[in-house]
Amino acid sequence: MGRKGNPNWGKLAPCGPVVPAVTSFEEAVKELELQPDQYLHSPRLREWAQRNKSSKFIPESLLQAWGIETDRFL
Repeated sequence: MGRKGNPNWGKLAPCGPVVPAVTSFEEAVKELELQPDQYLHSPRLREWAQRNKSSKFIPESLLQAWGIETDRFL
């Protein structure tokens, strides 16, 4: 008779290397060829942030500096 239950219970599952995800904000910054010290003064990044403020990650400090209100609920 076979044993009942999962024989692998409690064992760590093998996993591959952790690959960090690239956010839409990082993609936009790369496309606009901006350095971090240029974010605040970029009108194109600000327009992108205004359009995507409710659906994409945008650093809160930039939103506050630009005076952009969001309808995010935490």
